[in-house]
Amino acid sequence: MQRVYVDKQSPKAYHAMVEASAAVRATAADAGLDRILVELVNLRVSQLNGCAYCLDVHTRTALREGETTRRLGVLAAWRDTELFTPRERAALALAEATTHPADAAAQEAAYAAARELFSDAEISAVIWVAITINAFNRVSILSKHPVRGAQGR
Repeated sequence: MQRVYVDKQSPKAYHAMVEASAAVRATAADAGLDRILVELVNLRVSQLNGCAYCLDVHTRTALREGETTRRLGVLAAWRDTELFTPRERAALALAEATTHPADAAAQEAAYAAARELFSDAEISAVIWVAITINAFNRVSILSKHPVRGAQGR
C-alpha cells in the first residue's frame, strides 16, 4: 500500500519541524554538546524506533563528523562496551528515557546520571535532540521514506 508522505502532504507543518530542528541544533551547540554526541543520540533513538531512513541519514552524518564504524556497529549494545565516554553513556541513557518515558525507573536513573555529568543547559539540549529525532522518526516511519541504492558500500 502506498503511504502518504506526510512531509510532502503538509509542507508547512514539516517546515516548522525543520525550523525547530535547526533551533535544537543551535541549542545543543550553544550548550557545548559535541556534534558526535548529538549524532549518537539521533542514532540510538532511531534504532529504538526502527527508523531506517533516519538511521541512514544520521549514520552518514556521524561518519562525516569523524565517528568510527566500530562504535556505530556496537551502538545498540552501548551498555556492554567500554567504547563510549561517561558523558556519551549518560546522554544515551537520557535519550532512551526520552524515547520510552513510561519507564519511570529508567527515567529517574538516566536523569540522575545526567545530573552528575551535564549542566542544566546540556541536559535540556540532549532531551530536545531526542524529542526532535523521535518526531522525525515518526514522520519517516509512517511515510515509509525509502532508503535507496547501495551508497556507502
